[in-house]
Amino acid sequence: MAASAALMACSPQAAEQVPEPTQAAAQQDNVSPAGLEIIPVTVTTDDGTHVFTTEVAATTEEKARGMMFRTEMAPDEAMIFPYNVAEMLGFWMRNTVLPLDIIFIAEDGTIINIEDGVPYNETSVRSAAPAVAVLEIIGGRAEELGIEAGDRVEW
Repeated sequence: MAASAALMACSPQAAEQVPEPTQAAAQQDNVSPAGLEIIPVTVTTDDGTHVFTTEVAATTEEKARGMMFRTEMAPDEAMIFPYNVAEMLGFWMRNTVLPLDIIFIAEDGTIINIEDGVPYNETSVRSAAPAVAVLEIIGGRAEELGIEAGDRVEW
């Protein structure tokens, strides 16, 4: 079933419990301390443009681990989970310490919806329509920056 296959964890059950430093602390050659590629992701709102230093969770394993067990995240850091085709996505917060804004992105780059990622919550938050990516930023940051559904995301 596609819906259950698309259910990803911000923090999966089976990954190792190893705290990781923030990206800003140890970037080398556009690779994060977790070994993920780092790219700029730009969110354009009515009020301006916001650029996040973003880790790319590209593989199934990277997506499963997500932000699990991390204890810090700078206001300009993010993680993006890209998918090859648009589908209904669901994310939970198992083993995820930090509160997150979970931003679901449509194929055309517009934000579909933004959900609260509550630490350790195992109830999934879901995209309101098929999505090709999810951007996670520190909880409350979307509201702080005026990021909302309909805004544009580029990576």
